[in-house]
Amino acid sequence: MNRRALLAAIPATAVASAASGQTWPAQPVRAIVPFAAGSATDILGRLFAERMRDNLGQPVVVENRAGASGMIGAEAVARAAPDGYTVLFGTNSTQAAANALFRRVPYDQERDFAPVSTLASIPLLVAVAANSPYRTLQDLITAARERPESISFASASSSQQVAAEMLAAMAGVKMLNVPYRSSPNAVQDLIAGRVNLFVADQAVILPGVQGGQLRVLGITTRTRSAQLPDVAPVAEQGLPDYELFAWFALMVPAATPAPVIQRLNVAVRHAMSDSTLQERLSTGFGMALLPSTPAEAAAFIRAETTKWTNAIRAAGIEPQ
Repeated sequence: MNRRALLAAIPATAVASAASGQTWPAQPVRAIVPFAAGSATDILGRLFAERMRDNLGQPVVVENRAGASGMIGAEAVARAAPDGYTVLFGTNSTQAAANALFRRVPYDQERDFAPVSTLASIPLLVAVAANSPYRTLQDLITAARERPESISFASASSSQQVAAEMLAAMAGVKMLNVPYRSSPNAVQDLIAGRVNLFVADQAVILPGVQGGQLRVLGITTRTRSAQLPDVAPVAEQGLPDYELFAWFALMVPAATPAPVIQRLNVAVRHAMSDSTLQERLSTGFGMALLPSTPAEAAAFIRAETTKWTNAIRAAGIEPQ
């Protein structure tokens, strides 16, 4: 087959995809953070966006689209043109837990997105106000057992709700869920005593601990945090089967060309190699970076969807 015939045999879509990989990006990329400013997702998203810009040669502009446990922002990306110019800093809340928590999810977690890469994981902390009467996790559980639903907990995302509900279910107690639009607002009410408990990302809780406003009763992973080495895992405090962590992944709309996804993956890996990003996320907030290929990210998210679905059902949480 001569060169002209060979080129004629290549589908037009393949030629277009290859071209898109070579010329993309030709304009700024919009990065949707589906939670409020100051949240763990926002902190991570802005650090990655700045370092990805260095590699892509175009600005990565972060836009916060908070609400509905992250589903508002995630839906905006699911409905965007599949050209790589709109990306999502997704989480276990938006990409793994939504279907089991809500009766009406405005997108399909798997069908409507294509993963670019996993980004990082982070433990959650069981926190109370510094002046709370509950000095230990057992103090809180005992109070909840004596007075069902007298203990209120904040939740601004699916992972936070599941973490608290799972804790209550394993302890055999009932607590009252108080939904919040953003984690920073929940922290403010926790400090003020308007809510008793908040199980949230370490990045959200740690500043309050360091400022003397919050006390941590436990960590949701089986290993201790380097930032809080004296805080024991929940699993070591009478609930041996308790383990949970939050994670983040970069997502694009389904049907985004593979060369564009690969270009974004290269930019993510470039960002992860930056020492400032490593210092801020790992040392500053206790996040563990999770580099991956798009295929590895897809496999990870499928496995995590099964894990979060099972955790939600085990905690007896009814879809809302």
